[in-house]
Amino acid sequence: MEMKEIGEEPETLASKHAATLRNTKQDILPAEVRAGDVGGYRIYPAHPLGDGKIHAGYDTLAQWVVEQKTVIIDGYVGNFWNDLSAGLTTELERLGAQVNWFTMHDFLKPEAEIDRLVNPFLGNEDSVWGTKTSLTLADFYQLEAIAGIEPDSTYTVNVLIGPGAALCGWEASTVYVDLPKNELQHRMNAGSITNLGKATPEKATAMYKRFYFVDWVVCNQHKESLLHRADVVVDGQGVDWITWAYGSDIRSGLTALSQSVFRPRPWFTPGSWGGQWIKDHFQQVNQEEPNYAWSFELIAPENGLVFESDGIQLEVSFDCLMSIAGAKVLGKHHKRFGNEFPIRFDFLDTFEGGNLSIQCHPSLPYIRENFGETITQDETYYMLDCAPNAKVYLGFQDDIDPVAFRQELENSLENNNEVAIDNYVQSFPATKHDLFLIPNGTVHSSGKGNLVLEISATPYIFTFKMYDWLSKDLNGESRPINIEHAFNNLRFDRKGQRVPQELISKPYVFEEGADWKTVHLPTHDVHFYDVHRIEFEGEVTVQTQQAFHVMMLVEGTEVSVRIGNEEKSFRYAETFVIPAAVSEYTLANMGGGTAKVVKAFVKDDYGTAT
Repeated sequence: MEMKEIGEEPETLASKHAATLRNTKQDILPAEVRAGDVGGYRIYPAHPLGDGKIHAGYDTLAQWVVEQKTVIIDGYVGNFWNDLSAGLTTELERLGAQVNWFTMHDFLKPEAEIDRLVNPFLGNEDSVWGTKTSLTLADFYQLEAIAGIEPDSTYTVNVLIGPGAALCGWEASTVYVDLPKNELQHRMNAGSITNLGKATPEKATAMYKRFYFVDWVVCNQHKESLLHRADVVVDGQGVDWITWAYGSDIRSGLTALSQSVFRPRPWFTPGSWGGQWIKDHFQQVNQEEPNYAWSFELIAPENGLVFESDGIQLEVSFDCLMSIAGAKVLGKHHKRFGNEFPIRFDFLDTFEGGNLSIQCHPSLPYIRENFGETITQDETYYMLDCAPNAKVYLGFQDDIDPVAFRQELENSLENNNEVAIDNYVQSFPATKHDLFLIPNGTVHSSGKGNLVLEISATPYIFTFKMYDWLSKDLNGESRPINIEHAFNNLRFDRKGQRVPQELISKPYVFEEGADWKTVHLPTHDVHFYDVHRIEFEGEVTVQTQQAFHVMMLVEGTEVSVRIGNEEKSFRYAETFVIPAAVSEYTLANMGGGTAKVVKAFVKDDYGTAT
């Protein structure tokens, strides 16, 4: 949760170099919009909030705090709470204010008791998965002790700070400090934060499991309860800066996004099999990373949305949008999914890299019973680009012997032997704009030389690896292999000729005009979402019919999206979302040739197959 707890001798960022706080070569979102635009794909898409809406610096926030007298500063796990309080203290003292600080850390239950509460949700110690918790943030604290604290009127300002501060029940102004999850993970990997209620950091894999299945769940629930009434929202990702806005302005901005086209902020990470396509084509990414395996274009639990005002930027988590305006975003599908955004876009880059692991994903009953998810990890691979001789592994050979396959996998795991994968798993040539279908339980992998746009259901960590080509991760360690989970889910009937017939989409034109057409790339019956590709020379108008669309320009240089009198442009490989509250929009080709835009959306007639 923090580097050193408030109440101890403070160690602030002034005495530590930023590189020790976050383990990545990638930059933090800049507090101010960078001058100039290098062209092409943009890594910091920002949405205008209006003039004078975002404020920068501890000094400006301190001026607001001193006027409130009594303030609750709540926020997400992973924030540097000591540095926030130190920055505010300095500025409040400059204003001549005497500050009475209370910290939520003082009211945490003992660590051993918290461990007993959370351990049932963490699964086996050697597993990377647990089960989503049923705990709430209040379960981590001694509530009777919190109820006993009161502001002291002899001080100019009384402040209670830390995750869960609003549990105190004070009649006070409320600040919420949000933190993008990519920055949380950079801090986690550096060991500069801990899980909620822990005194020291642990191994990153253990911390991530605890974050995903426990800390994020309770913090998200608590944040949703505060967003509708928070007086101020702070972006907590800066190492030596903060930006903030009034809660009413953030809520208005999120409501506006829910009725217009928007682009989430992508983030990138290297990996053992990662490639060079992203580095070569996205010039704004840090070129010092060895590779980029993933670009998380839109993974709702982890991406953020950036607002801009007078050149100052502030990021909030994507889930803030769903909390404030989920019904407007999802439209007629909100009843099924609630405030969980159900479709995911991400890139898998294996250009000059390696093969992904041979893997599969859980069935719907399995992911519900074992991990607490409501939908499962059904995927597709849309081939955005392919090198010569690139291929995708998909489905079993017709003569698959499950027993022999498992024996060879287990022998490889035990003795570090290569597996003759082609004896068991089929592979198919991959070319640009192919769509491979990967319903749960299907054995699959992307081979080297691909830039895959993964169009999928939102769950994203439930990958059961059976064989990883004897490769190591970037730290030289073997990645977890999950043969037991895989064999509890593998569909061995997806083999032989059924694979090209059922698991490779057969595109067809189902509507067209003078200079445009819509190509349907049918997904599997199990998939709750479908895929269209809109191809056009000039303009085309699309009706949403109360459904949201997730989109990407997959061929061409730039398109604009016009909704009423508003127009925004998007470049090649940029993901954008049309909320269901938009009744229609017009796509215009801003470059030469034919523009091709992929559109993913929820089926109206999806079945109940699992």
